[in-house]
Amino acid sequence: MKIMHAFMMAASRGLAMIGGIVLSVVILMTCVSILGRHFSSALNSDMMQTVAPGVATWLLGLGIGPIYGDYELTELGMGFAIFCFLPLCQITSGHARVDIFTAFLRDTTNRWLRLVIEVIFLAAIALIAWRLSVGMTSRMRSGQTTYLLEWPVWWPYAACMAAASVAVIVAVYMVYVRMLEAFGGKDIIGESGEGEH
Repeated sequence: MKIMHAFMMAASRGLAMIGGIVLSVVILMTCVSILGRHFSSALNSDMMQTVAPGVATWLLGLGIGPIYGDYELTELGMGFAIFCFLPLCQITSGHARVDIFTAFLRDTTNRWLRLVIEVIFLAAIALIAWRLSVGMTSRMRSGQTTYLLEWPVWWPYAACMAAASVAVIVAVYMVYVRMLEAFGGKDIIGESGEGEH
């Protein structure tokens, strides 16, 4: 069980790292695009065109301005990053929850409640992964592309589906662990999912 948990945790953390890198790139791209948009506006202003039209034209010719397709890149990157964070959030029980009622329940009841929650999450993420695969197949057949960059729309579907598939595998593992806990009457990885007891 320790080896399996270590493997699932490593896969979840690795995918979360990829999601973090993608999210960081999206944030950096957004900042650069906003700065470019402001510089472009300043260079196109009446004052700049009057004071230094040659410099303004030269800088604009270098491509100073917003990043082309920044909204599309943000949409694609954010969607993928969200799915990358799901497995780690699942295995560490990091989803939002309200402990007002469960704090007063017995350990046995909480173990069964955690099992029910894991089964519901597995059903939800499996449904999402399945619908992503259906959407990807549909977009591949239609040849649909993004508006500005003209990238195939199935690419982000495929990326999100891959990350969602890892989330499904982790969710299956968590259902298995919570079943062992509920039927065995003792915590194996605990509520946080961080490690075995």
